Amino acid sequence: MSAAIRNIVFDMGGVLIHFVPDHFISRLGITDEADRKLLFRQVFRSVEWSGMDWGMLTDAEAAESICRRMPERLHQAVRSLVLKWDEQPMEPMEGMYELIEELKENGYRIYLLSNASSRHPDYWPKIPASRLFDGVLVSYSVKTVKPQQEIYAILCERFGLRPEECFFIDDLPVNAAGARKYGMSSMVFHEDMEELRNRLREAGVKIK
Repeated sequence: MSAAIRNIVFDMGGVLIHFVPDHFISRLGITDEADRKLLFRQVFRSVEWSGMDWGMLTDAEAAESICRRMPERLHQAVRSLVLKWDEQPMEPMEGMYELIEELKENGYRIYLLSNASSRHPDYWPKIPASRLFDGVLVSYSVKTVKPQQEIYAILCERFGLRPEECFFIDDLPVNAAGARKYGMSSMVFHEDMEELRNRLREAGVKIK
């Protein structure tokens, strides 16, 4: 008989909040399609972006490194995308706060496991659901990232969790697969709250 789920573990971007690079670029008033594509590739798909998540670079170091290979006209845009993407109001995922609140009321413990940079403590409190979390583990602070098995192990060790009692939710299949390999139940979130609720109920989680 499988263990009962007691802990729900959430990713952040794409799960708790919308994280859409194209929207961030649009907020800067960048309309030239070639510049938009360049910014997307060189910022959000860069070695530096991953380096921030790994805790190898500060955000400021990453921004300056990216600027060195970008045309000068885009330097301010790069710095804004790396250092100030959260200054505009973040968009919570519709219905997620209510789900987490219900889970808490029903006795489940709630955790965050996110690949994110050292600026995470600056913007995490701006996310309404953050106040409901029992524990937070962010990649930069432990120098490893999802889907590395080590980060799931650190989460469980730090908060005294048993993997078989955890249900993990991430928007990337590779991260959900990493959690499952470690022994957690998991699913890929497709911004579909009805699907999420159904999958939780199928796992034995008590929610409406």
